[in-house]
Amino acid sequence: MLSQERNDEITRVGADQPAGRLLRRYWMPAALSEELIGRRPVVPVTLLGERLVLFRDDSGTLGLIARHCPHRGADLCYGRLEDNGLRCPFHGWHFDVTGQCVEQPGEPQGSRMHEGIRTPAYRVVENNGIIWAYMGPGDAPAFPDFDCFRAPDSHVFAFKGLWECNWLQALEVGIDPAHASFLHRFLRDEDPSESYGKQFRATADRTDMPLTRVLREFPTPEINVEETEYGLRIVTLRDLKNGSMHVRVTNQVFPCAITIPMSNEMTITQWHVPVDDETCYWYSMFTSFAAPVDKVKMREQRLKEHRLPDYAPLKNRTNNYGYDPDEQARETYTGMGLDINVHDQWAVESMGAIQDRREEHLGQSDVAIIKYRRMLRTAIASAAAENGNGADLPLVVGAERAGAIKGPLSLDAVAPLDAWQKVWIERDAERRGACPWDASV
Repeated sequence: MLSQERNDEITRVGADQPAGRLLRRYWMPAALSEELIGRRPVVPVTLLGERLVLFRDDSGTLGLIARHCPHRGADLCYGRLEDNGLRCPFHGWHFDVTGQCVEQPGEPQGSRMHEGIRTPAYRVVENNGIIWAYMGPGDAPAFPDFDCFRAPDSHVFAFKGLWECNWLQALEVGIDPAHASFLHRFLRDEDPSESYGKQFRATADRTDMPLTRVLREFPTPEINVEETEYGLRIVTLRDLKNGSMHVRVTNQVFPCAITIPMSNEMTITQWHVPVDDETCYWYSMFTSFAAPVDKVKMREQRLKEHRLPDYAPLKNRTNNYGYDPDEQARETYTGMGLDINVHDQWAVESMGAIQDRREEHLGQSDVAIIKYRRMLRTAIASAAAENGNGADLPLVVGAERAGAIKGPLSLDAVAPLDAWQKVWIERDAERRGACPWDASV
């Protein structure tokens, strides 16, 4: 249980809130690169409660500036993309990617008023299908040398989805290994040959046992959590009662991401990014260690479940998430279809816009959530106390240190009971040894 004050401290994301100040010290996904494809690369972005507009100017440079013109507050998302910037249609005020007003055509000739007008603007970079924003003070941290960032574009697919809940409960479902045996339980197993792009559908490592069966028949795992330089490593063990152990390695990447296995050839690194206090996007980077990602197929799979332009799920609370009691009786534990994103969405949205943690009761299976919240509160205190350099914050590092932060390793494996401690490391080394782009082995 948490007090209301403690819950507010770790959930609310305004610039004047403890968690909001912390999250601004990190690069956050602001949009997918595909959202700026087209004749007019201008899109609205609401991030950490701030209303912004993202655009690409005539030279291809990205800009992320306040959405409302500082003159009279008109919406710059409808601005004219011209003259290497964005021009407000109300009175013609013109802004470049730095937020500087460079022209006020309605003011008297010779006026220099524009020189003193600058609207808020944030640094942005593009990496493997996602446009990232840094909204904090001082120098932005370097990107760690994670697989999803250093893999070639051909081996990474990026997508996003909207959830109507606070970012923290969205993140916490991803660091809860026990829920997969229930929320994602399939009452019958699918043909693994149809598993591409779908989580939990493959067979367990080097066995003929479907992973869906592992989760269904062994619902009481042992969960071990250790702190790492990037956040937390979570090792989940299921004794298969045949002399073998199923090992699943997942990660919490501080402050608001997870890295989990899609299959043993592909991982998912997923950020849970606050739109505001009560809404968030998940941004996923699917990274292949084998063949190039089939981006067309994966995008088609996800567009069957989401609408454009806001990437909101088609199944939601307005249609009861597609709940079918007959399906619940014979096919899935939830009765909400085969897309596990919908299962997660229902779970976290059903808690309320911001979960009331005054009423929760955590158990031993919640060990990763407990450790993460302690890490989060420590980082919030550090961000409030330090002198602006972020030296004590996880993953707030310079380029040299960031280059040494690899992985994170994430996969499923099956091993003899007395050998599980090393099998996941060996499997990862094998995967990297055969990887066409990974030179780390």
